[in-house]
Amino acid sequence: MEENIAKIKCEACNREFGDSEALATHNSAKHNIPLNSAGQEESKGSSKKTWFWIIGIAVVFILGYFFMSGSLTGSAVSGNSGASEDVQKITLSFKNNYYPNEITVEAGKPVEITLDNSVRGCYRSFNIKDLGVSQRSSDPSDKIIFTPTKKGSFEFACGMRMGRGTIIVK
Repeated sequence: MEENIAKIKCEACNREFGDSEALATHNSAKHNIPLNSAGQEESKGSSKKTWFWIIGIAVVFILGYFFMSGSLTGSAVSGNSGASEDVQKITLSFKNNYYPNEITVEAGKPVEITLDNSVRGCYRSFNIKDLGVSQRSSDPSDKIIFTPTKKGSFEFACGMRMGRGTIIVK
């Protein structure tokens, strides 16, 4: 007498099993398909998709914080504060770009640029290519000091050229 028991086949090797638990155990042992906490097969595709979404959402939150925190924590800007002991002190902030994005200095006098706490990421890499200035300021205590010798208007930019402005040397 043959019983009418539904047989479940392994898709990998076509072996027949009486129930899904036996198939799951077989797949775990023979085909490296892991079992979940309930003793059932884990779907590799759904597990990968889950991790993809978790990592993707985490990256979006991290990047969002990185970019938004700079524009949401703006601070007072002193701009051109004049010459103090013949040093021209300028503080730049960040409000969707360097702020102020146009500064004026005198040729032949030292310039000290401070990037305040609102300036973040690649914007802390400060460059004035035509004046030979290229410095990274990791925090406001790192001053960018140079003495412009050429007169004219020159572009300043971050390392990735996302943030830009103009320095006018008179």
